Amino acid sequence: MAKSSQALAVATLDTPIGPIRVGAHDGGLARVLFDKQRDEELTIDPSPGAASKAHLQLALDALREYFDGKRTSFDDLTLAPAGTEFQLSVWQALLSLGFGETCAYRDIANKIENPKAVRAVGLANGKNPIPVIVPCHRVIGADGSLTGFGGGLPAKKWLLEHEGALDGPLL
Repeated sequence: MAKSSQALAVATLDTPIGPIRVGAHDGGLARVLFDKQRDEELTIDPSPGAASKAHLQLALDALREYFDGKRTSFDDLTLAPAGTEFQLSVWQALLSLGFGETCAYRDIANKIENPKAVRAVGLANGKNPIPVIVPCHRVIGADGSLTGFGGGLPAKKWLLEHEGALDGPLL
């Protein structure tokens, strides 16, 4: 059972793809976990500061708006993912994918100017600590197939349908 090391302000949000846990600290939004990831324990800050609470509330409001079809980007949130330099570069590249836009792992590898790192990009994509907001669900197989997703393939399919991304070869 994995446990986060940083103490977080945490809340659970009910969504059409199931409950998700959201965690933030003074530096920004740090975690979004699907119900399938309930074995990951978050270190809960028993008395989070005002900044942690504010980041958490902004993220919860933004996710509600997204799932209600009223939001297409999360540019106004302060993100604080923890990862290696390579992972951070992959997650930054994911942020350039627009609502309803998909790409393959090789496209992200090319975007970070490391075209031979396709597998490493896939691994970094799978370790994304802030899914939905850092849109790892928008990465699909080179053949147009749905590939792994921390929230499960039904959730990934729902998110892509919600964004109108399944109008093409993914149907």
